Amino acid sequence: MTAAERWLAAIWPIVHAQLPPAPARVVELGCGSLGGFVPVLRSSGYDALGVDPQAPDAAAYRRVEFERAELPAEADAIVASTSLHHVADPAEVLDRVVETLAPRGTLVVIEWAWEDFDEATAEWCFSRLGSEEGWLRRRRDEWDASGEPWSAYLRAWAREQRLHSAETLLGLLNERFECQELSHGPYLFADLASMSAEDEQGAIDAGEIRATRVDYVGRVKAP
Repeated sequence: MTAAERWLAAIWPIVHAQLPPAPARVVELGCGSLGGFVPVLRSSGYDALGVDPQAPDAAAYRRVEFERAELPAEADAIVASTSLHHVADPAEVLDRVVETLAPRGTLVVIEWAWEDFDEATAEWCFSRLGSEEGWLRRRRDEWDASGEPWSAYLRAWAREQRLHSAETLLGLLNERFECQELSHGPYLFADLASMSAEDEQGAIDAGEIRATRVDYVGRVKAP
């Protein structure tokens, strides 16, 4: 199982618990090349559509940016898993989410608080890398080559990648949605050797590392 597949398997129960019952209409924003949660959504009886420029070339997907996609009217729920911190203009994307959702529709967001990825957390991760190539190994190698303190390297990398902070995203979300749930949890486990979400949560609970996953559930504000 790849890191992406491990991530999807671990996060699906969290997402599923926040969705209305099937056969609700669900749109996944930024489903990626594997199709995100769309396959399991559809097998669970949902009317699901995935949107991403790199989405699979199949009827259940739209290979385009979310803000330019032809979307169904009044979706019951929208899922955005680790996608909002990458978009060019999160305010524009979230305005489109509001337009697409049915009245009192649900938005489920799983995000990465990169600004909380401190040096202790990075060192903990880098000591647990396996043989599989991935984004954490690339961050370690680039940091080693940079000769910079971790915080300086991380900020420079985030600027280069034009990543939006979780703080920024939460501010934009709360302007548009009534927050139903906000929690933090493990984010890095899928790219680590023989580590589970429970293992990472144990390190968080012990104060060894910071929780860098943000789970947000919101409903469109009443007019």
